[in-house]
Amino acid sequence: MSIVISSCKLDLLDNPNAVTTNNTDINYLASQIQVSYATHFNQVGDPGMRLTRMLNAGAAIYDNAVTPGGLDGTWTTAYAGILNDVKTLIPLAEQGEFFIHAGVARVVRASVLMNFVDIFGDVPYTEALDPSNFNPKVDGGATIYTVALADLDKAIENFNAKSKSGLTVDLYYGGTIDNWIRAANTLKLKIYLNRKLIDAAGSRTGINTLIAGNKLISTTTQNFTFKYGSNQVNPDNRHPRYAGQYSPTGGGDYQSNAYMGLMYDKKDPRIRAYFYRQVTVNSKDVNEIRCITNQKPNHYAATDYYCLPTNVGYWGRDHLSNEGIPPDGLKRTAWGLYPAGGLYDNDAGRPVALVAGAAGAGIQPMLMSSFTDFMLAEAALTLGTNGEPRTLLESAIRKSMADVRAFMLASAESSKITAFETSNNIVWADQVNSYVQAVLTAYDAAASTSAKLNVIATEYWFALYGNGIEAYNLYRRTGMPLNLQPALDPNPGSFIRSFYYPTAFVSRNVNAKQKANMTTPVFWDNNPASLFK
Repeated sequence: MSIVISSCKLDLLDNPNAVTTNNTDINYLASQIQVSYATHFNQVGDPGMRLTRMLNAGAAIYDNAVTPGGLDGTWTTAYAGILNDVKTLIPLAEQGEFFIHAGVARVVRASVLMNFVDIFGDVPYTEALDPSNFNPKVDGGATIYTVALADLDKAIENFNAKSKSGLTVDLYYGGTIDNWIRAANTLKLKIYLNRKLIDAAGSRTGINTLIAGNKLISTTTQNFTFKYGSNQVNPDNRHPRYAGQYSPTGGGDYQSNAYMGLMYDKKDPRIRAYFYRQVTVNSKDVNEIRCITNQKPNHYAATDYYCLPTNVGYWGRDHLSNEGIPPDGLKRTAWGLYPAGGLYDNDAGRPVALVAGAAGAGIQPMLMSSFTDFMLAEAALTLGTNGEPRTLLESAIRKSMADVRAFMLASAESSKITAFETSNNIVWADQVNSYVQAVLTAYDAAASTSAKLNVIATEYWFALYGNGIEAYNLYRRTGMPLNLQPALDPNPGSFIRSFYYPTAFVSRNVNAKQKANMTTPVFWDNNPASLFK
C-alpha cells in the first residue's frame, strides 16, 4: 500500500469539477454565459420595476423594499458565474482566433458591470476574480464604467476581426454579427446618457459619434432580447414571470395599480398584451381587496390612483403596499402575453392555468429599437445632440408599438388576437395613430424643456415594461415620470438611490463595508433628493 500511495501524484489544489483552461469547451462556456446573462438581467431588473411602480413592492417602507439577503443570488450569478466564465473564455477564444466568442463575452461582461454600478455603486472588479484574494476591494463606479466602455470597443474590434468560426449557438442574434455590433454601440449610448449629468460635453460628443456611425439598434430584427421556450421540465425554459404566475393556484406578482390605470386611461393599445385580467369586474369583497372600504390616504393627490385603477377587473396593488395575501391567486391581474409569454387579454375573464397563452415563450427586453430612439430623444432635448426630439419621440413610440405587435402576432396567441380584434372592430393601426397623436399634442403643449422631457420619459417608461434596470436609471437620471403614485405609508423613508451590498459580500469579505442606508447615489446621479418620492 505504501508503494502504491507514494507513486500517486495528488494535487489537492485542483478541483476536478472546476472550469479551467485545460478542460474548457469554449462553445459550451459561451452558451452558459448567454443563458446566465438572461438570469442576471431578470435579477437586476426586478427591484427597479418595483421601485418605479411597474410592479408592487411588497414592503411598507423603502428600507425593506430591497434587502441585502435578497441580493445574494444576484451577486453570485454575476461573480461566481458570468464574470468568472468570461475571464476564462476570452484568452482561450482570442488565442484560438475565435473572436466572435470573445466579442460576445465582452458585451455581456460590459453590461453586467454597468448594471452592478447602476444598482450598487462601487463594486469589486480589479481584485474580484483573483483566486488567491478572498477579500477584494471595490473599484469606483466611474472607473468601472470606463472599463465597460473599453470592453465594448474591444468587442467591436473582435467582431470585425477574421474569426475561425462563429458561435455554435447564438441565443440572441442567431449568428448575425452586425446585430452584436449594434448591441455594443447601444450599450455605449446608455453609458453616455447616464453620464450626462456629470460630463455633458463628453456625453454629447460620444452620442453624436454613435449617431454618425449609424450602427445602433434601430429595427425590430436588431432587438437585443433573450427568447424563452415553453418546456415545463427537462429543462424548464419558460419565462420566469410566467413560471411564477401561471399555475393551477395562480398567485405571483401583483401588478402596479398606477401603471395599469394610466395605460387604461390613455387607451394604450399595448395594455391587452402587457396584462391579463383573470376577472373583468372588480371585486367588492373586502376579504379579497381590503382597501375597497378605506378612504384614499390624505397624502395622495386627487389624480393618484388608489386601491382599484379601473372598474373592469384590473387588480393590482398600490406602491409599497405590504398587505397580507388574500385568496386572490386566480383573480389578480397577471403578466400577459408581452413580454412574459402569457395570455392575451380578450375579455375572457378566466383564471390562468399551467399551460396557457404562449406557455411561457416570452422574452427579456434588454435593448429594444424603441429604447434607442427614446434615449436619443432625451439626449437631443437635454444635451443638444443631433436629431429633433419630437421626431425621435414619435419614432420611439411607433417602434415600441411595432415591437409589441410583432411579438403578439408571432406568438401562439395570434389567432385569438385576430379573432378578438375582428369581432370588436379593433384596428391596431388606428389605435396607434390615435395614441401617438395624443402624445404629440401633449408634447407640443408642454411649455418648458422640463415638461417636454416628462412626456418623453413617461412614454419611455411605458415602453420599458419588463425592463426594470432602464426604468430605474431613467427615474434617477431625470426624476421622471413626474407625479408617480406615492407610497401607501405617508412616511416610507427616502427613495432608494443605490442598493445595500448583498449579505454574501459583506459577511465574507473583511474589506467590505455595508452602506449606512440606500440613499447614496451612484456616481453619475447628482440629482437632489427632493426629486424623488
